[in-house]
Amino acid sequence: SRSGSSKSGAGWSRSMRGLYRRRVTIPPMKKWQFWLGVLISIFFIWFSLRGLHLDQFWDTVKSANYWWLIPGIGVYFIGMWIRAWRWHYLLGPIKKIPTKTMFPVTTIGYMGNNIYPARAGEVLRAVILKRKEGVPVSASLATIIVERIFDGVVMLAFVFVNLSELAKLTGSSGFVGNIQQVAVIGTGVFLGALVIFLLAAMFPQVTARVGEWFITRLLPKRLHDNVSGIMHKFLDGLASLRSPFNVLMVFFTSVLIWLLETGKYWFVMHAFPFQVSFFALMLMNGIVNLATTIPSAPGYIGTFDAPGIAVLTAYGVNQATAAGYTLVLHVALWLPITLLGAYYLTREGIKWSDSLRTEVEN
Repeated sequence: SRSGSSKSGAGWSRSMRGLYRRRVTIPPMKKWQFWLGVLISIFFIWFSLRGLHLDQFWDTVKSANYWWLIPGIGVYFIGMWIRAWRWHYLLGPIKKIPTKTMFPVTTIGYMGNNIYPARAGEVLRAVILKRKEGVPVSASLATIIVERIFDGVVMLAFVFVNLSELAKLTGSSGFVGNIQQVAVIGTGVFLGALVIFLLAAMFPQVTARVGEWFITRLLPKRLHDNVSGIMHKFLDGLASLRSPFNVLMVFFTSVLIWLLETGKYWFVMHAFPFQVSFFALMLMNGIVNLATTIPSAPGYIGTFDAPGIAVLTAYGVNQATAAGYTLVLHVALWLPITLLGAYYLTREGIKWSDSLRTEVEN
């Protein structure tokens, strides 16, 4: 209803004023890093939109059936709840925290990734969890890194499931580089990182001794105790990986999360006048999310859009339609979780200050 919409808008306005008053900030990154990300985003935007007929693009956007975004956003939030459950599961050996408590913190983290550079949302959610539940930041960050490794493995699996299709597309997609070669390199990186983390989890005492050896020989003596403490808390965060069953559960939930996100791609596709298979959207999902690991402006501007448009045009979708769909999909992925995360953040009153930096260091 109109009155309900007005109340919702007023509530959001108050939330944003609260967000401003509390000056929620993050640790500053170097200016050159920020501007490098901006330049990379500009390049990707230029690359993906060159030759685009803007009148056709706007016609596509205006004529889309936006009702299809509702079920798409719904399945995305189901996936977000499963992300919170997965994080609850990874943190289980350290502290049992209900998923309903983890969900707002997870949402804040994804909001932070969307609006701050350098994925600072990961640090933000680790700090908030420490404030709420007393979990050491270094232990939380260990579980978050594990999440990202499993996500990367699943994204690469999505690409390799469609490897025969990819072989047909790389030549005509116009996307920079050889996607197959990037996928092979990425597989080595993510699987290598996964093996290292699994070994560290299974042999924590050996890992700690190796870590202490490097700490005592490479760092100033005044840092030994602090760094050693962080290392041991970090290893505590890997405890869930000591069980093969736990590893399988984390992998299973990661697959489910990304299938649900592909489901959002599928629902949003129905708002536009084209059809590709669910497997094609899995391939698109895998490629665009791997591309977002490239430094860019906040919100993955350009690095999300360019590969998405490239994959769809390689499948024969008109460029204007592919660009309209990818833009709307990007906004639909970015906006709802950012609004909800900002709402939860205002309730926490987080401010990046000297005391907050101390929390990270501890």
